[in-house]
Formats: sequence, structure tokens, C-alpha cells
Amino acid sequence: MQDGQTLPHLQWRLGRTIGQISRRWRARLDARMAAYGLTEARWLPLLHLARGGDGLTQKDLAARMAVEGPTLVRTLDWLEREGLVQRRAVPQDRRAKTIHLTPRARALHRHIEQAAAAVRAEILEGIPETEILACLAVLEGVAARLGAAPADLGPGTPEEEADGHRAA
Repeated sequence: MQDGQTLPHLQWRLGRTIGQISRRWRARLDARMAAYGLTEARWLPLLHLARGGDGLTQKDLAARMAVEGPTLVRTLDWLEREGLVQRRAVPQDRRAKTIHLTPRARALHRHIEQAAAAVRAEILEGIPETEILACLAVLEGVAARLGAAPADLGPGTPEEEADGHRAA
């Protein structure tokens, strides 16, 4: 390594930088979405519905967003009160509901997409496409590893180790 940088130090910097980018990018998007009265918790479900297909069940939408069901229910309650989504019963399963965008939400979605595109353009301005592709390859590799193996949280109690598992 050059300049006294060790591989573990570079790996630590990469993790720290990914976290900083995530927080700052989200804050920049939230600042833009505030003009529409939306926070990430509110614009993200609209984006998932618009991109992933109208009529997802609440359970499927929560899974796509990687949030807990009760958290999503509160958000959907707000979106429904604001006239942005409609919940509809599923004929085959009375417990399930599908979520549908209203015409008002579809119009708002166009603004969300435009604002997000503008933020991406600002953030990545001047970075050559080849560097973006190289960065993307690294980050997609990291994402694949994170998705493939459970996190090693360190040693569990002797009882947990004997059972061959640890509670999360």
C-alpha cells in the first residue's frame, strides 16, 4: 500500500464513506422532496409502487422497502389520508390489501423522479462514466456479498454455540 495505508484501513474508509454517502444523499433528496410535503418514508413507497407495479400487497411492498409491516401501515395511513394511495381488499384473502396509486400520486411521482434525477446529476457531475462503472462494479460486489451471507456478529454464548445458532 502506498502512503502508509493498510488494506484494513482502506476497507474501513470504504465502509465509512458508503455510510456517509447514504446519509448525505438521502438528506439531499429529502430536502428536495420537502417542497412536495414528503419525507423519505412517504415518497419511497410511492416510488416503489410506481416502479414496481401498482397493486402490490402491503406485505410485498414492505419487503421491497425492507421495512417492518407496522411501520409501513402508519405511512400508508398517511398516504391514504392525503389521497395518494388507495387500499383494496384482495378477493381471495380478506386479510390482505393491495396498494394502488391515485391519479394525484401519479402526477407527484413525475416530480419525485425529476427531483431524484436532478440530485443524481448534481452529485455525479464531472465524474467520468468509466469511474462510475468501476465504482458500481465494486459496490455491486459488496452488495452481493452482503446479500449472500448472514452477518458474523461474533461469538455467541456457549449454549448458543452448542446449539449451532445465535439469536439475532
